[in-house]
Amino acid sequence: MDALSVLLQNVHLFETKYYRLNGTGNWSYSITRQDTILFYLVMSGSFCIDVGNGLRQAHAGDMIMIPNAHRHVSYALNHHGDAAESLDDLLPNCKSNTLEINGNGDPNSSLILIECKYDKEMIRPLLSVLPPILPEINDASDGRFEVIDVEIKLLTLEAERERMGKTAVINHWASIMMIECLRVYIESLPEATENWLKAMKDPFLTKALAAMHEDPSQSWTIHNLAEVAGMSRSSFAQRFKDTVGMPPLTYLIDYRLRLAARYLRLQQNSISRISSLVGYASDSTFSQAFKRVYGVSPKVYRQQYQKRIMA
Repeated sequence: MDALSVLLQNVHLFETKYYRLNGTGNWSYSITRQDTILFYLVMSGSFCIDVGNGLRQAHAGDMIMIPNAHRHVSYALNHHGDAAESLDDLLPNCKSNTLEINGNGDPNSSLILIECKYDKEMIRPLLSVLPPILPEINDASDGRFEVIDVEIKLLTLEAERERMGKTAVINHWASIMMIECLRVYIESLPEATENWLKAMKDPFLTKALAAMHEDPSQSWTIHNLAEVAGMSRSSFAQRFKDTVGMPPLTYLIDYRLRLAARYLRLQQNSISRISSLVGYASDSTFSQAFKRVYGVSPKVYRQQYQKRIMA
């Protein structure tokens, strides 16, 4: 399995919501969300997206991903005048997941907005290195994907019909859109970039990354990982640190503890079992390592999470 596939195995999108938005005339709206990934599928027309630290024009056939924006504004290309109204204030007028925005003047854009929740801990390193809007547009790319037409058609069909399993299907389609956006972005990364995702393209490092993610309970050493990568120990250690920004075993420990935190939140395994799943020889060693990063023991972390979701 390739490194990106393994990296995303424990990255799950859920609580997906979707809206068909039809903008007419001088339309605009703002949307504020936390811990949410947003996608736009542009069915027709054009509009602008402003996330504060990134501005993008979107056109018919585009798929846009906003991975980590607390607030953004969408508006017609010729928009002028009043500040944008909150989308949440407009949603009570939404009928059958379709919302007409403004409604004055000629139709100029139709889009599908999809918003998804995600597991913060598992996706944190990924979000930290992504630009505010994906894909990045440059002279070599107009932002369209080879599969976009198929994805739009299938998602549109699913959104328009009331069938069993509809939410599950849309959750899966959101994950597919995220993967499509990520691989286009990673494939376009220049060699000179300092983005650690460049390791996904490295023919040596990708083998070691995949091995760590596929089997985090393994007693990995620098020597073992260098063998997997097909490099000498010293060359591998230096190449990994230069590309990813941290030594291999530091990366492994970070991943193990993020995975442990996910297992604790899922509440499906005992703490002793989780300790074993993430590669610790004893519960006490695991507890000490976890507390150094999260500030509390695994038991307290699980209890605090249970209280939050029951509140």
